[in-house]
Amino acid sequence: MSDRPLVSIIINNCNYDCYIGEAIESALNQTYPDLEVIVVDDGSIDNSREVIARYRDRIIPVLKENEGQSSAFNAGFTIAKGDIICFLDADDIALVEKVSEVVSVFKDNPDIGWCFHSLKVMDMKTGELLKRVHRDNAYITVTEQTKQERSQKCDFRASMLEQGKVNFIIPPTSGLCFTRSLLKQIFPLPQYKAHKTSADRCLKFSAIALSPGFFLDQELTIQRVHDNNAYTARGDRQQYMARSILIMANWMRVRFPELSKFTNKSFAKGLSIYWRTGGVEASAKELVKKYLASISILERLEISLRAFYYTLKMWGR
Repeated sequence: MSDRPLVSIIINNCNYDCYIGEAIESALNQTYPDLEVIVVDDGSIDNSREVIARYRDRIIPVLKENEGQSSAFNAGFTIAKGDIICFLDADDIALVEKVSEVVSVFKDNPDIGWCFHSLKVMDMKTGELLKRVHRDNAYITVTEQTKQERSQKCDFRASMLEQGKVNFIIPPTSGLCFTRSLLKQIFPLPQYKAHKTSADRCLKFSAIALSPGFFLDQELTIQRVHDNNAYTARGDRQQYMARSILIMANWMRVRFPELSKFTNKSFAKGLSIYWRTGGVEASAKELVKKYLASISILERLEISLRAFYYTLKMWGR
């Protein structure tokens, strides 16, 4: 990597016209000079494209039909030229020093393929800072300073390969940065018309399975929680999460078969969520059928027992 590598910031947007301008401004106002800003609009029907057009001489716009977040990521990566790729959701804001800090981490650790950092989470109604409750992927208001993880180099490859698990809470899209060389091993991401968000799950779990990385305990992005969040505002959030897990398990099983222990455990987790929330929805039944058809009878039995265990564990919490 050169002393001043080119950095690509890929912003994915769909119907966030009231937020996208601030996201673009935050990307353009970085203290790090060598960057390109790619804005992928995934078929917005609001005024997003009018907002994006105001920046056309300063950004690289990609205007496409609505096919989902994975499709937007794929389109952005296809034209990105940076040695380092950072992702930013259209309703989030990157702090001005973000790219400089991330570049420093990659330069100091030339063997890593990813750098994930902490985020500030803000309630747009109240302006209060929140913290994520990872059990349900929900949020509560921060009432006191919580102990944070220390910045550190990480390598989860062995635990994902041998135990099929990783004891690491990975930040969402706007906290994810990668080397171009690592993303070449992962892209393109799977596209499902019935499931158009949460594409970061495939991206981040594949990355930590393939390469060592670095967790940077600095809050370099503001994640804004509001009534129109594509994921957090969903009434069927649990089933939506289960479906995204099944998509990831199916895709990673084919793409990285050596990670079968991880994909089997992930599949069991997704199945257990469905069991607790009324059963597998129609749009996910094909995913269940496809995965079970690809594994042995012994693996199916193990998955059923594990899903049953996860269900009892969640009911008894």
